[in-house]
Amino acid sequence: MSTRFMVSNEQEHAAGIEAARAALSAQRCIVLPTDTVYGIGADAFSAQGVAMLLAAKGRSRTMPPPVLIAQSATMDGLARDIPDEARKLAEAFWPGGLTLILQAQPSLTWDLGETRGTVALRVPNDQTALELLAATGPLAVSSANRTGNPAATSADEAVAQLGESVDVYLDGGSRAAQDDAETLPSTIVDCTGTRLKVVRAGAISIEELRVVVPAILDLGQDDSGQGA
Repeated sequence: MSTRFMVSNEQEHAAGIEAARAALSAQRCIVLPTDTVYGIGADAFSAQGVAMLLAAKGRSRTMPPPVLIAQSATMDGLARDIPDEARKLAEAFWPGGLTLILQAQPSLTWDLGETRGTVALRVPNDQTALELLAATGPLAVSSANRTGNPAATSADEAVAQLGESVDVYLDGGSRAAQDDAETLPSTIVDCTGTRLKVVRAGAISIEELRVVVPAILDLGQDDSGQGA
């Protein structure tokens, strides 16, 4: 049976973090708030946990989940050949709504799915998420929804879609944007090519990214900078 904790409540917060940590250690899935939308998470180094995450979402191994980390310093332990421009983006926008696709360290003993040797990393700007990540280490985290449905912006929405496939729900309140604006997922930037390229638009705009990396390619642009 799933357990739900109101992590905005001081008494439930510590119990929720501990319950989530225990579930992750048991190779089970949890739901946690982030600074963008709610995420379903598993221990990034647990093949069973990641498989359960993908099954809960109805997603195949061809769509591996990103990995959340507690601090940018962890990036070097998980990725190799990190471009200087990627480091500049991490410095500017982490913690925050930016995911960087990098070449994964080949020595890592994990199975996130068919990653083709890459890993997508992000440091979320949410205190509950960061506290949990500090206690557990890297977590494979994808939006808390069934594939094809809108991402959950509240614990209620996550429960409605994922139900008993998740052991622990950490309820941090609504992540819906103010003034009825759309709540955006993180912006994803592929840092594995000759030039950095946005592959999913999201919380960080291309204009903001180009302040830091002027040559970054937007969606639909090829390496020449022209529309594809």
